[in-house]
Amino acid sequence: MKREAKKKIQSINPYTGEVLREFGLLSEQKIKKEIALSRKTFSAWRAVPASRRSTYVRKLAGLLRAEKQEYAELITKEMGKPIRESLGEIEKCAWLCDYYAENAPKFLETEHITTGALKSYITFDPLGIVLAIMPWNFPFWQAFRFGIPAICAGNVVVLKHASNVPMSALAIESSFKKAGFPDHVFKTLLIDAKDTLDLIDGDKVDAVSLTGSNKAGEEAGAHAGGKIKKIVMELGGSDPFIVLDDADVEKAGRTAVSARMLNAGQSCIAAKRFIIHEKIAAEFNKHFLARLRELKIGDPMDESTDIGPVAKTDILNSLKKQLRDAKAKGAEVVQVEHPFKKGLFFAPCVVYKATKKMKVLTEEVFGPIAPIIIVKDEDEAVRVANNTEFGLGASIWSRDRDRAEKLAARLEAGSVAINDMVKSDPRLPFGGIKKSGFGRELSHYGLKEFVNIKSVVVRE
Repeated sequence: MKREAKKKIQSINPYTGEVLREFGLLSEQKIKKEIALSRKTFSAWRAVPASRRSTYVRKLAGLLRAEKQEYAELITKEMGKPIRESLGEIEKCAWLCDYYAENAPKFLETEHITTGALKSYITFDPLGIVLAIMPWNFPFWQAFRFGIPAICAGNVVVLKHASNVPMSALAIESSFKKAGFPDHVFKTLLIDAKDTLDLIDGDKVDAVSLTGSNKAGEEAGAHAGGKIKKIVMELGGSDPFIVLDDADVEKAGRTAVSARMLNAGQSCIAAKRFIIHEKIAAEFNKHFLARLRELKIGDPMDESTDIGPVAKTDILNSLKKQLRDAKAKGAEVVQVEHPFKKGLFFAPCVVYKATKKMKVLTEEVFGPIAPIIIVKDEDEAVRVANNTEFGLGASIWSRDRDRAEKLAARLEAGSVAINDMVKSDPRLPFGGIKKSGFGRELSHYGLKEFVNIKSVVVRE
């Protein structure tokens, strides 16, 4: 009996509804061939000195900068991000490449330890083929954030990207080829979920990095765990944005809009719960709403646009459901208006009188909805902030930095920003705790997630 023909995937512009391109998924035979070629490439790539690998990465940074307009337009067309943000995403990928080109050889240097033996040292050896399962919301950045340090360490990468951004996925592979990397150091596979899990279950890949939903993390984690394979996961978030009574309230209120509305709110590390001290709540609301109403909603290819459409119909439907639930349970909603009749737009809104019974607080909200929670003091702020199954990032606003740092120590999160919004930075480790995942990306910590930390002891 013949195997059922594989479905095709489409790249659809969420602003115009236009089908940009359609792709067939790889056959089982083709997948095996590509993995075999990646395995062969790994044998050679691991032997390339780290300093030499860095020269490829440095060249890739230059290529990204030279072709950033083309790549940015592709991102915007495929998933609706405003073009200014797409350009910023490509620039950040180039910065990441610069950072690892400069620092990866030092991170991988043999570490000598005094133990009393003739010689004791630690080496950092690559693991092999690392499977990257990546999301659509930052289609270049997410793949680069994982892939560059993994490749610098001597691994090779196969990418299973989100099904709605196949053109970005192939463009990323092409960028590595244009920069001169050997074939199959970075390879995109257009495959479905079943074939992805088959890669983990078999001997085809040696480790996994996943950024995505908790459901995807649970499934991939179960398969990796069943085969005793290393996996790093960055999953959902419900980041608290805490504004204390001594904060610069205007700055906090205006920054809060950026923290929530970047990429139309479609970010794991977006501020998703605004925890505001009662003494300054009215002032915060004034500045937040004023800034929210300044934002331009519209054509994402227009450089003056601040908020474009959401990426997919199911995201739009989920947001509508979460907002209906909040209204039914007593929330007061202020929603800005927009004039557009086409595109997957969801008008940004603020949810007042949010309670823990509402989906906007119990679920991850992947869009421009901002629930406001009023607290009496910082102890209550910490309790509310930690009252979630997630633990990715958090933000604290206070003019008293010592106070803010003491509060940061009490928060259950992988990253805490004081008087700023949460951002990833190549120089700092990034990741979460609880159901936001485990392991770290970026800095030397991220690079060493996908190496064998090997101890060697020599005696006479």
